[in-house]
Amino acid sequence: MQDKFGYTQYLVRKKVLSIVGAKIHIYNSNQELVMFSQMKAFKLKEDIRLYSDESMSEEILTITARSIIDFSAIYDVKDARTGEHIGSLRRKGLKSILKDEWLILNASEAEIGRIKEDNKILALLRRFLSDLIPQQYNVQISGNTVSTFKQNFNPFVTKVNIDFSLDPGQTLDRRLGLAASVLLCAIEGKQG
Repeated sequence: MQDKFGYTQYLVRKKVLSIVGAKIHIYNSNQELVMFSQMKAFKLKEDIRLYSDESMSEEILTITARSIIDFSAIYDVKDARTGEHIGSLRRKGLKSILKDEWLILNASEAEIGRIKEDNKILALLRRFLSDLIPQQYNVQISGNTVSTFKQNFNPFVTKVNIDFSLDPGQTLDRRLGLAASVLLCAIEGKQG
């Protein structure tokens, strides 16, 4: 069995219409479930746990906010199996009003990359006219695009296609990249 973080392409799917909280499924390109999360509803401080499957018996990755409801929140990403702090993701608060932007930080808190929404005009249209325009993000490490996150339009299910094929050398730790995509599904798209 291939390592859950060893795939080049993923689909992150968030089902919104759940009473107990959103369910996030992560599939590989063969449409096989590789990770699962059930987010608790009505939480003030984000604490997202990714599991190997829907039984939630094996925790793989944790994504936790450092503070309660912060516009420029920092989310720490840890490998649940080893306890290793992989890095952090920080939302660029004021910049994200018009166009979403996140900083990618390594385990030592140094900035190693950015996640940016694709187009300022489309971002403005999404916020002020219609949230029906799918989002796209470019993930850059040292100024080079290493991944893209592309949202599919669906009013009931958020789907984000992740493509790491531009990063064969894995300059971006896949665990950090997948955590970012889960955060984008869980947090972004609520600006409209």
